Order: sequence, then structure tokens, then C-alpha cells
Amino acid sequence: MTEADDGEWSAPAIYGRGVASIQPRLFAEANPVPAVAFPEWEQLIDSETEAWSTPTYVGRRKHRPRHTAPASPRRDTASTVSAAESEEALARETERAGQAQADQSQVETNQRVLSSSRTMAIASLVSRITGFIRSALLAAALGFTAVGDAYNSANSFPNMVYELLLGGVLSSVLIPLIVHAQERDSDNGDGYTQRLLSITTAALGVATLVAVAAAPLLASLFVDAGPKRDLTSVWATLLLPEIFFYGVGALYVAVLNTRQVYGPGAWSPVLNNVIVIGTIVAFWLTPGPTEHGLTPQSITTTQIVVLGLGTTLGIVAQSLVLVPALKRTGFKWLWRFRAKPNEMGRFGEVASLAGWVIGYAAASQLGLTILLKIANKHVGGVTSFTYADLLFQMPYGIIGVSLLTALMPRMSRAAARSNHAGVIRDLSLGARLSAVALLPVTAILMVLGPSLGTMLFSYHANDPAKGARTGSALAWSAFGLVPFAFVMLQLRVFYAMRDARTPTLINICMVSAKIAFLVLADATLSDNAVIKSFNVATSASYVVGAVVGHILLTKRLGRLGFTAVAQTVIRVGIASAVGAVVGWLVLRGVQLFTGTGVAGQGVGFVIAAIAALAATYVAMSRLRVEELRDVRALVGR
Repeated sequence: MTEADDGEWSAPAIYGRGVASIQPRLFAEANPVPAVAFPEWEQLIDSETEAWSTPTYVGRRKHRPRHTAPASPRRDTASTVSAAESEEALARETERAGQAQADQSQVETNQRVLSSSRTMAIASLVSRITGFIRSALLAAALGFTAVGDAYNSANSFPNMVYELLLGGVLSSVLIPLIVHAQERDSDNGDGYTQRLLSITTAALGVATLVAVAAAPLLASLFVDAGPKRDLTSVWATLLLPEIFFYGVGALYVAVLNTRQVYGPGAWSPVLNNVIVIGTIVAFWLTPGPTEHGLTPQSITTTQIVVLGLGTTLGIVAQSLVLVPALKRTGFKWLWRFRAKPNEMGRFGEVASLAGWVIGYAAASQLGLTILLKIANKHVGGVTSFTYADLLFQMPYGIIGVSLLTALMPRMSRAAARSNHAGVIRDLSLGARLSAVALLPVTAILMVLGPSLGTMLFSYHANDPAKGARTGSALAWSAFGLVPFAFVMLQLRVFYAMRDARTPTLINICMVSAKIAFLVLADATLSDNAVIKSFNVATSASYVVGAVVGHILLTKRLGRLGFTAVAQTVIRVGIASAVGAVVGWLVLRGVQLFTGTGVAGQGVGFVIAAIAALAATYVAMSRLRVEELRDVRALVGR
């Protein structure tokens, strides 16, 4: 027995069969936890049930009360009925009081979520801005060429392998399990967390070594034989060590999030972007061919090594910068691999959940594999898809990820208590706030996407037509932004309920739809249209996933109360359409004076986007979109 365990034995354990609350509460929510939320407590032997209604004290005698309660007299049938009626009345009164307390605390907990989301949104905004600078510099340095395709293909390999092996497990499964351990274990789940971290870190190390050795094989799966494949293989060897540090960083972030510490995980990608930006500058200063003469045959070994090692160093720094924040929480990582007897069932649950999550990742990587295989047949296809997808992910990364990160621990606690009403409330809140934040962005990208692409990706090796093509792909695929946010929210609801099977089935439906769209587009469309179809097919798959996820969640939880969500979507959609029209008119007006070149497109985009957002805001205020108040609170707090 540890010292922490011994200290807990002197505390009174107060129980109640669905009437009294478990005290003290362990979490920020004001809702009391009914005893019936824990089914295993019902499995008592007959001799134990006699003492169920009285407090039980254990530990050293000096910590026990000095008085003894009088023995309860034997009750006859009439008194038993009266006691039962009294107990039922007390239960009803407790339920009413708990509901009132829950309603009062709901606003407070929502504000905490919004406050945490605001912190992460600011960090994500800085991260996305520096990420765009990095991507724009990469596009200028490598261009929409075979070299650019080789680098972007190799850079996708660490993400693919990481997600396939452990990424989804770390990001979606560990948080609910760690929260569950924090609720049940006397050491606040520290021992269980240490074992999880030790086992997954060892697995990451093995997976990374295998992936690095298999770099040439990975390159051969996506790129046809020739100099382009050779260059992809070399870069993959330099970049695949990122797998280990991606995983360790995800572990750190999971532990920090369960302790309501969100800032360090949101800010760490900024350091990665800064390092990669410095790497690109060093690449430019390295002797060798310039962007116009850069080919897989002409690029020098020094240039390859500088860009490959610098990119990997950014991920290493992104991971290790989280160590001081983890120490400040008081958590100590001790290497432990042997589970306690009471933890064996939990680790078996990890294996079961991990199997389904790996299946989820395998389906995702199958879709990405087919996409990259088709994209590598078109020069600039991989690069165009990568940068358009980066632009697509930006608004979700700023708003959606920060919101879901703050909601995930709360949904996990509600699910652990079988509080389906709480889960549904969080689902509705996340869906409505996502719609308010992302629908206006969707409308703006649809009308201003080509201008944005021209502004960002039309320098050095790239002409304006290539940048506009990337922006056009973004405009055509922007319709999937809100469905994507809904799908991510739905999946996290299932993971909060420790159900990894259903998300895998949803993803299989999404990937199947995506593959069908890709194959059809490759067989019927021209070269430029095929390149745009990569992003369109991805967005179409999100629509399929959102529909399937809603149906399955309704079967699981009953009515989801999505009438309020639909009303919000309609109002915000109307306001966003007004903003899009205003933005398009302003863009055309500005370009009458600035022209349609790179500078004209850039100035026009900035002015038109501001005008569109302002018009959308006014329209939402006129339409009385209630969630706008929450978004204003998120910005103003």
C-alpha cells in the first residue's frame, strides 16, 4: 500500500442508494453524483446490504468519531412502508435541488469552456498564422513541382504511420480513460497514467524504428519509380523519426488536458513553425540550384539534409517544450509497466479500444493512400491538395479544436457518470458554437478562395495561375467545413462514452464515399479539375460522416435536441450569405482600382473579408442569433 493510499483510509466513506450524494465531489461541476451511477456498487452480498444506509469508517481509531450511533430499532411492515415513502420523497426533493443546482452551474461551466477555448483559440491563431508563413515560404522555395510533391509526400508519411499505429489512440482514447482513473483511484489516477505513458512510449519507439527502416517501401507505394521516388525516400528517412516525438507530445497534451491545462499544448506548434521557417531560410542560403532550376536530379545533398533535419527538429522542439508545463502540474512520470490487479481490466479496455481506433486510422490512411497515388500522377497535385487542405483546416483549428479540447474532459466526466443529458447538452453547445464560428468562414472562402490562394502562393517558383488553382480548390471544398466540425464533435462523444467501435464504422463510410468520388473524378475529369477534386471529395466525405454520425448518436442517446442547432444553422446561414454577397461586391470594386494581379488580389481579399465579416455580424445581430453572445464572450473575456 502506498502512502497516498494509506492517507485515504482515514477519510469517511459516505454512501447512499440513489438518494444521498457521494461526498466530497471531485470535479468542478456542481451536479451531485448519484450512487446509482456506479453499477458495480449494486453487487453487494446480503450481509453488506444491512450496513449500506449508515456511514462506514475505516482506518486508525483516532480519526473516527468519538460517539456511537444508537442501534436502529426493528421496524414493522407499516414503518417500513413509511420509511420507503419518506425515502422516495427525499429522493424527489434531492433530484429537484440537484436539477436547480445543475441549471445554475451550467452557465458557469459553459463560461469556463469558452474561456479555455479563447486561450486556445488565440494560440491556435498564432500557430496558424506562423504555419501559413511556413507554408507560403515552402511553396516559394519548392514550388508546385516534382520536388515540392516529393517533400510534401514524404512529410505526410510520419503523420500517416503515427495515426495508423497510435495517433488516434493517444488523442481520442486516453483522455476518457485517464479521467475515469482520476474519478476512481485514490492517487488521482497518477499510477494508471504513468503505466499508460510508459507502455505507449515504448511502443512508439519500436514503431519509429520500423517505419524508418521501411522508408523506401513507403515511397514506392505512392510514387512511381524514378528520381522523384528516390528523393521522396531520402526525405522520408529524415522525417519519419517525427513519429516518436508526435506521440510523446500527444501523451503530454493528454495529461495536461485532463488537468485543465490547455495553453502549452496550443502554443507549442508555434515553436515548430518558427524553427521550420528558419530552416527554409537556411535552405535558401545553402549553395545549390534556385527554385526555377530545382529538380529531383539537381537538388544537392546539403539542401536535402538541411530541409529534412530542420523539419524534424521542429517536431522535436514542439514535444519537449511541454515537459516544464507537465512538471508544474505536479505529475511525475515514473517508468512503470506492471499493472496493479485492479487495473488489468482497464488495460484490457485500452487494448479493445485501441484495436478499433487503429481500424479507424487504417481506413483513413487507405483513403489518403489512394488520394496520394492519384495526385502523384499530376505534377503539383500533392502540393496543391496539401496547401488547400491547410487553408481548409485553419478555421477549424482555431475555433473547432480549441472548443472540442475544452469540452472533451467535461463530456468524458458526464459519460463516466452515465449523465446522457449532460453529454447531449455539450453536443448541442459544440454544434451551435461551431456553426456560428464556421459558417461565415465557409461563405467567405467560397467567394474569396481564389484571391486567397493567389495572395499566398504566387511567389518565386509559382505563377498566379497555380496559386489561384489552389484557392479555387479551397473554394469548391469549403462546404465541408461545418460538416467536418460536426463529425469531429460526434466522434468525441462516442469516445467520451468509451466506444471506439462506432467511430470506426462512421469513418469506413466516409472513406468509402471519398474513394468512390476520387476514382470517378480521375476517370472523368481533366487534369486541373482532378487536382481540385481531391479537396472536394474529402469535403463530400465529411457530409456523409455527419449524417451517419447523427443517425447513430440518435439511436444511442435518443433525441439530441437538434432543433435548436437547426434553427441556429438557418439563421447563421442567411447572415453568412449576406456577408458573402457583400464580400464579392467589395472585391470586385477594389479590383477596379488595384487590378487582378497578385497585389490586387491580396488587397482585395483583405478588404473584402473584413467587409464580409462585418456584414455577417450585423445580419446575425438582426436575426437574433443567441449564440453570438457566447462568441462575443469568448472574444471579450
